[in-house]
Amino acid sequence: MRSFKVARGAGTGGSVPVEACQICGSEKLDAVLSLGYMPPVNQMVPIGQVPRQQPWFPTDLLHCRECDLVQLGLAVDPVIIFPPEYPYTSGTTKLLRDNFAELQRESSAMLGLTEKELVVDIGSNDGTLIANFQKAGNRILGIEPTDVGDIANSRGIPTIKRYFGKETAREVLASHGPAKVITAANCFAHIEDVHAIVDGIVEMLSPDGVFISESHYLIGLLDTLQYDTVYHEHLRYYSVASLKHLLEMHDLEVFHARPIPSHGGSIRVYAGRKGAHPVQARVQNMLVAEPRGEAMAKRLQEFKHDVLLSKLRLLSMLRDLKEKDARVVGISAPSRASTLFNYVGLDDGIIDYVCEIPGSLKIGKCMPGTAIPVVDETRLFEDQPDCAIIFSWHIADELAPKLRAKGYKGQLISPLPVPRFL
Repeated sequence: MRSFKVARGAGTGGSVPVEACQICGSEKLDAVLSLGYMPPVNQMVPIGQVPRQQPWFPTDLLHCRECDLVQLGLAVDPVIIFPPEYPYTSGTTKLLRDNFAELQRESSAMLGLTEKELVVDIGSNDGTLIANFQKAGNRILGIEPTDVGDIANSRGIPTIKRYFGKETAREVLASHGPAKVITAANCFAHIEDVHAIVDGIVEMLSPDGVFISESHYLIGLLDTLQYDTVYHEHLRYYSVASLKHLLEMHDLEVFHARPIPSHGGSIRVYAGRKGAHPVQARVQNMLVAEPRGEAMAKRLQEFKHDVLLSKLRLLSMLRDLKEKDARVVGISAPSRASTLFNYVGLDDGIIDYVCEIPGSLKIGKCMPGTAIPVVDETRLFEDQPDCAIIFSWHIADELAPKLRAKGYKGQLISPLPVPRFL
C-alpha cells in the first residue's frame, strides 16, 4: 500500500500534489470537480495595504475508487494555511458554542466521565470546546498551533501551542497521563499525515478511552451543494465508511455516529479500541444509507453539474440587481465565503463590503483574493444598502429575522444551495 506522505519542497509554492489516496494509498483517484485557483482562506490583508503578490493554489476534488474518500488534490504547507495570525475563533459562533456544550453533555453521560479523567482537544482554537469539560470538573489540555491558543491560555484554559503529532502525543502522555477522551472538532480532516495523527491519538488514549471527531459530512455536503466548504484547509471529506476504514487501519472501532448541524452539516463519530464499547445500530444504518463505488461516482458527477448551475443562478440574480444600480453587501465572512467569492467571481465592483459581528478578528481586513473590506456590522444598519448576501447561508433562516429586528430594511439573499431571496 502506498501511503500519503508530504515531502515539502517537492511541489511549487509550498504545495504537493496528492497522487495516492490519503487513507488507503490507492492511486485509483478520479477527478470530481475543479473550482479553479484559490487564495488561502486565512490570509487576509489589511484594508488599504498596497496590493502585493499572494499565493493561489488549484482547488480540485478527487474520489478514491478503493475506499470512497473524497479528498483535495493538493496539500498546501500548513504554515501557509494556518498562519500564526489565524483569524478564526470558534467562540464567536453561537451554533458552535451550543454544539460543543452538547458534545460535553452527551459524551459525559455516555462514558460516565469522572473529574479525575483527562480530556484532550486537538486543534483546540480558543478553548471553546474544552472549556465545557473544564466547567464540569475534568482535567483538560488543549493543543493548538496558532496564536489563537494564547486567547485560551489567557482564559485559564491550559493549551500547548504545537502542531499535533506522535512526538506531541508522547510528551502529553509523559506529563499528563493517558486521556479518557480525545476530541478533534473541525480539524481532523485538515491535518496532512492523518495516519501519524491517528497513531498519536492511539498512543495518548487510555485502554477504555474514546476518540471523538467532528468533520464536515460528505453526504450532507453533496445533498446541500456545499461547494463553498472546498478549500485548502479541508484535505478530506469523510463519509462514515471512509472514516471507519481509516480508524480500523489503527485498530480503532467506530461505535457511535450521528449527524450534527454545525457548519451546515457534519458528523460526530465516537471510536475506541476494538471491543471496548458496544457498537450502536446507528453506525450500520448510516453506512447502509451512503452511496458506494459506482453509486458514489454518479452522485459526485451530479454534484459537479449542480455546482455550475448554482453559480450561474447567483450571477444572474446579481446581474439583475446591478442593472438597477443596487448596492450589494455581504453578511458574515466565514472561511467558506472565500471559495464562493473566488469561484463565482465576486469583486469590489459587485460587493461593497462584508459585515462581521463586533470583536471578529477579520474586521479591518479584506476578503481573501479581493479588495472587499470586512467591516463592523453596525455599518449595515447605518448605510441600509439595497441588498445583502448572507454568506453563512447555512444559518440564513436564523440570521435573517435577527437582522430585521436590528433594523435592516433591504433585500436578503441566501446564495446556496439554490440562490433565493429570503
